[in-house]
Amino acid sequence: MGIDRRKNYYMVLDTETCNGIVVNDKLDLSQSLVYDIGFQVIDKKGTVYTAASFAIYETFCGMRDVMNSAYYADKLPKYWEDIKAGTRKLVKFATARKAVLEAMKKYSVVAVIAHNAGFDTRALNNTERYLTKSKYRFFFPYNTVIWDSLKMATDTICKQKSYINFCLENDFMTKHKTPRVRATAEILYKYISGEYDFVEEHQGLDDVIIESQIFVHCLKQHKKMRKALY
Repeated sequence: MGIDRRKNYYMVLDTETCNGIVVNDKLDLSQSLVYDIGFQVIDKKGTVYTAASFAIYETFCGMRDVMNSAYYADKLPKYWEDIKAGTRKLVKFATARKAVLEAMKKYSVVAVIAHNAGFDTRALNNTERYLTKSKYRFFFPYNTVIWDSLKMATDTICKQKSYINFCLENDFMTKHKTPRVRATAEILYKYISGEYDFVEEHQGLDDVIIESQIFVHCLKQHKKMRKALY
């Protein structure tokens, strides 16, 4: 699809991670390493211009023990099916990063969006630092604008009476002393799509597809909202 320079383009990105960095010959399970990166570039209406799905070779193949402890380890056979079918690429982390940055440059991306973006950026930075032995410390260039669609949804969708009632009726509430509506990508997508039986895949590009729709839905509200990660 051609590039219309009059439009703003956004990259929606999602990662899946396993836990484990070796520190002083011991496995530190508090550190997240990326094994799956998915992204797509869209406009404010949600039109998709490019997309990619990567399994990261260094973690996916080179850290089998850690991968088996990943939260969604049961999905690993599906990854191999996708790789063999050619719908997902098995690449080195640097190759995936290069593809992300090239897409950002090609479309002059104005912001990178992730749901709970702090988690994804930390995991990407952790992986960058671990694999380069801290020669390179940050995944995105210094001036990259990063938005958090969780903050955006919290300030728009989550304040709507219909969403509050939806969460109350379906027990999508936090367990705090004063319960609040939950705002996971899965629950938000159930609400905006009407697909109440929807179950999130927890695979990079699959999750990007629904998170893109959440992002677009937030923009359509034309309400004041927090966007920036920091």
